[in-house]
Amino acid sequence: MLLGSLWVTQYIGIGFLTVGLVAVLRDAGTSLDTLALLSLLGLVWPLKVLWAPLLDRFGSRRLGHYRSWLLVLQTGMVLALLAMLPLDDPAARLGPLAALAAVFVLLSATQDVAADALSVRLLRPADRGVAGGVQVAASYLGTVLGGGVCVLVYDRWGWHAAVLLLAALTLVALGVVAAFREPPRADGGAGGSAAASRGGVPWGAVVSVFRRPGVPAWALVVVPLLYGGVAGVWSLTSPALVDAGWSLARIGVVTGVVVSVPALVAGLVSGWLVRRLGRSAVLVAGGAVLVVSTAGVVPLLLGSAPLAWTVTALSGFLVAYTALNVVIYTVSMDLSRPATGGSDFTALTTVALLVSFAAGSLALLVAGLGGYVLSAVVFAAVGLAGVGLGVRWLRSPAGRAAASGVPAA
Repeated sequence: MLLGSLWVTQYIGIGFLTVGLVAVLRDAGTSLDTLALLSLLGLVWPLKVLWAPLLDRFGSRRLGHYRSWLLVLQTGMVLALLAMLPLDDPAARLGPLAALAAVFVLLSATQDVAADALSVRLLRPADRGVAGGVQVAASYLGTVLGGGVCVLVYDRWGWHAAVLLLAALTLVALGVVAAFREPPRADGGAGGSAAASRGGVPWGAVVSVFRRPGVPAWALVVVPLLYGGVAGVWSLTSPALVDAGWSLARIGVVTGVVVSVPALVAGLVSGWLVRRLGRSAVLVAGGAVLVVSTAGVVPLLLGSAPLAWTVTALSGFLVAYTALNVVIYTVSMDLSRPATGGSDFTALTTVALLVSFAAGSLALLVAGLGGYVLSAVVFAAVGLAGVGLGVRWLRSPAGRAAASGVPAA
């Protein structure tokens, strides 16, 4: 419950700021150029790897190492949301609103480091698949609540009601953190600990995790192929929907909220299947759904986008992405070391974020040269190559050792 509530509250705020608030501002006449600048706040998330080692190094023994961070960060997230209350005309107060949104994104990104570090410390190898499923599902639930429900509340009862709902949902997780008692760290943890005697802040962990046996092949080959393939195809859908005549409002609701519901379910199911069938089986299943769903979006890429078919095809594609993502998150937990869990997990998943940004741009470039369908075929093939190499890695000694909880030193 602790990790689930933390992951959900991260994405409730992010969902509102990146989906719901965009709709609110656009409805008020804010230009697309301005909205594009607001979306750059998401770049904070890949940058969190720069300060993740601070969370591994510093923390309170009395309050709990990562719990002490979560108490501060979760409180800060609630206060940042409450500070938005006076800005009841968001389009007219966009400067202060953007500043508070940046503070919230910074706090939530840092909270994610602490939550992921706890997952690495506390979860048994057999439970990591379920946790990975919960983490991915939480991102979609947060998007539905923040990008959908809060917008409906705003439309019905106004800005104050929407912001108070966001703050109340975030406050729930703070209560869960307050009730949680974190076990002491085996390495001593905070100031004056063994960690300090080994040289202070473990900045080197961000790099050293990639030097461990098997990690370069997974993190620098398999994950970029998987994320690059899926992100590349997905990046084509929004411009294709515009070309097919969909309104921006419909695109936002469908791609930001509607298709998140089956993806949410897929996250939970995929996590359960990782526990029952193993990481390789879920990776293969995700690859199979990727092929079918990519074929399903071809009519959209050719300019035909009937509502029911398009929603079904996009939902299927997001289900495939979710299954692959659950495996990636699970293996990232496998490969992270308990003493530097925040740094390791963040470094491993940051590779995926950076590849996603790059792949989206590259896919659009390929589409400009050869059309949407050619680009989709190329990037789907990239994703399938990642599935094949990923299965091979998971069945290798390094993959089996990581999944058993005793990765090679």
